[in-house]
Amino acid sequence: MTTTILLADDHVLFRQGLAVLIGQRTDWRIVGQASDGEEAVQLAEALRPQIVVLDVEMPRLNGLEAARRIRQMSPVTRIIALSMYGDVHYVDRMFEAGASAYVLKNEAIDDLVVAIDTVLQGRRYVSPAAGSAAPTGPQRSAEVDKGTLSERERDVLRLLAAGQRTKEIAELLGISAKTVETYRSRLMLKLGIDNLPGLVKFAIRAGILPPGA
Repeated sequence: MTTTILLADDHVLFRQGLAVLIGQRTDWRIVGQASDGEEAVQLAEALRPQIVVLDVEMPRLNGLEAARRIRQMSPVTRIIALSMYGDVHYVDRMFEAGASAYVLKNEAIDDLVVAIDTVLQGRRYVSPAAGSAAPTGPQRSAEVDKGTLSERERDVLRLLAAGQRTKEIAELLGISAKTVETYRSRLMLKLGIDNLPGLVKFAIRAGILPPGA
């Protein structure tokens, strides 16, 4: 029986390399390729592949939200998260979103082959280095993390990063100072940041606060 696979990654050369690898297996067939999260969801709905190899960081819609939508639409589809970020936060979030495997891009390409075979057997798979105590690659993505924030959380973060005080933020947003502090604590928890300078740096990297603002 042939296994149908959808590839979703915005890096064309990398995606094409995966296609060549997968094409070597006579029992696997690529039925579609997507260059962003929205396209991945659309193709998954139209093609109903058995496997979706889904990059965590993509334009238009990140892999977390794309995975949620695909699983809601097609519960039988198995999702393999593909990422350059090894932070256990993303591993956990992708499994919560419905992924069955988490594969690091900087691992040997054979790791993906093992992941596909594993999920087809109904088991989960995580690259050995993902979430390890001594990670070797980048750990967090500002773009993916930004996508997990609500509009109000972004508003509070932007004002905090711009140097506004709690009381000033409360007046600007029409909320209580206690609520502002709750948002601040929630932001730090979500982003894995434990101080204000860290929030400022994140806001700049994520484009929430322009450099020099």
